[in-house]
Amino acid sequence: MQNNLTPRFLLIGLVLVWGLWSLWPTFKLQTLSESEKTALSEQGELLNIETRAIKQGLDLKGGMYIALEVDIPTLVENIAINKDRKLTSVFETTREKILISPETDFFDSFSNLVEERQVKLSRYYYDYGSNTNDIITALKTEAEDAIDRVLEILQNRIDQFGVAEPTIQKQGTQRIIVELAGVQNSERARALLESTALLEFYLVKDITTTNDFMIKVDQILKKDKSISKTAKEIEPIENKEDSESSSDKAVSVSELFGADESSSKNDSAIVDQDMFAERPFSSLLRNLGNSIGVPEKNVFTVRKFISKSEVADRLASIGANFLFSHKAEEYVLNDGSVESMYTLYLVDDQAELTGGVVEEAKANLGPQGTTSAGQPIVNLSMNSDGSRKWAIMTGSNVGRQVAIVLDNKVHMAPNIREKISGGGTLIEGFANIDEAKDIAIVLRAGALPAPVEIIEERVVGPSLGAESVKRGTQSVLIGLTIVLIFILFYYRTAGSIADFALIWNLVLVLAILASLQATLTLPGIAGLILTVGMSIDANVIIFERIREELDKGKTAKAAIDGGYNRALTTIVDANMTTLIAAVVLWQFGTGPIRGFATVLFWGILISMFTAIFVTRTIFNAFVSRKGFKKLNI
Repeated sequence: MQNNLTPRFLLIGLVLVWGLWSLWPTFKLQTLSESEKTALSEQGELLNIETRAIKQGLDLKGGMYIALEVDIPTLVENIAINKDRKLTSVFETTREKILISPETDFFDSFSNLVEERQVKLSRYYYDYGSNTNDIITALKTEAEDAIDRVLEILQNRIDQFGVAEPTIQKQGTQRIIVELAGVQNSERARALLESTALLEFYLVKDITTTNDFMIKVDQILKKDKSISKTAKEIEPIENKEDSESSSDKAVSVSELFGADESSSKNDSAIVDQDMFAERPFSSLLRNLGNSIGVPEKNVFTVRKFISKSEVADRLASIGANFLFSHKAEEYVLNDGSVESMYTLYLVDDQAELTGGVVEEAKANLGPQGTTSAGQPIVNLSMNSDGSRKWAIMTGSNVGRQVAIVLDNKVHMAPNIREKISGGGTLIEGFANIDEAKDIAIVLRAGALPAPVEIIEERVVGPSLGAESVKRGTQSVLIGLTIVLIFILFYYRTAGSIADFALIWNLVLVLAILASLQATLTLPGIAGLILTVGMSIDANVIIFERIREELDKGKTAKAAIDGGYNRALTTIVDANMTTLIAAVVLWQFGTGPIRGFATVLFWGILISMFTAIFVTRTIFNAFVSRKGFKKLNI
């Protein structure tokens, strides 16, 4: 008989060894001191231990709680096929109403304004219907679809970011709740969530066209009475170090655009007094050879000039648009001083190519022997359609600059030296490798169909998590101890076997959580406690059946066989219904609910294995030994 049980004991032993091996990283991590963690982190070993250990949810470990709001007005405005000042005015007024009353429904307000101002939406959204009601209905559907796409894209981004078991769920019609457990770099997470990462490739206008246009802008602004008046009243700069030359003066932004619009801007634009009177726009800029520089102090004023309706109309007439570089760089001026400036580009108003053609994006360090050697870059590969368009564009524009634009900011604008076949290209100019990795993540996951804004952010501190872990652990230990003592007292020898199986059951559940890299949350701890009860329930059913068989006068071995056979159907039926409930919770639940369902599912499966297979093996070995006389149960 013992020989027949050898394979069963071998299987039990192997599974138990695997369980202890899987739990060892978790145990080791929990027992490490802060100094030991620091030492292991410096050696690069801590990450390996954390990866194999059981992950803790936001309620246990702490992390970030973020509420995002999808910018539906911008989405609806962006998908308009045609645009003019009349439509733009409707959106501006609608935004103002929503800003005043956040509970205002965008589509209700938008519909009312369209009706009041007799705007024919079919002129702007003719692909969405022929009358206003049909178009509004189609735009609502588009907005709902955009929310779903935002959810999916954020999930993809966060998965690649490396956050364990994040909670991402819709709240209402425009908001999304994100919970990120254990996130240390909150700024990086914010940037990753908010970034629309719209990748576009624009051709840059040649220098002659750019210079001619700036002359026309100067002529337009000279006719503006408020600007001409300000030119006569420019105040001297007190700190000469802020200027390029002693003739530079300070233009008060509040004088140009009003205190309400510039109250948050403490800097004044730095200009040459005489030049500003003749060339209001050009005087704010710097000549950087083949490019145009905008000193940081002048950026706000330049943006306001560009946004003036007369300048915007002139830009539209030549099919152009102004874009800034994504960050300021320091330039050495003729007098030896250093000035921080953004680069300003005049580009075509229509992108030649968009990020939708990107098939793969990888962050790397530039290879040796290139201008980007050792610098963070992102390598792009395009699909067949993108490769074809990229080859046509580069082949027909050799010698021109192409601006690689992310979220309306130019990351780089290289000259096209030759036709580029195969769709390969790269983006450089990142501050560090983390920024390059995040951009690559966003490009792989896709651009958000609409901008999102963080409207609420809370950081759950580790002290709250530690207290939750402590209380949760105490509840499990107290419940487990009470059950173990009761079973041992009530069923005696058989109770000790059940106690062993119960402890073994918990070890295996936690081992599976570690192996699956699942996240343990407070609801998960509740699932563990429930598993304890379900596991004992199965043993109670078996033991009562064995007692009934013994009362009939059967031998111990026959009573055990009969008890297990009679209890098997009941145990399977009872546990199958719980398993189905766990699967439904996992499928339709989110975050902590999924954590509870995961623990419950595996806990039930393992409890069936331990109750039916493990305890029976121990019983058979117990009654088959020499000198056995009576089964105490």
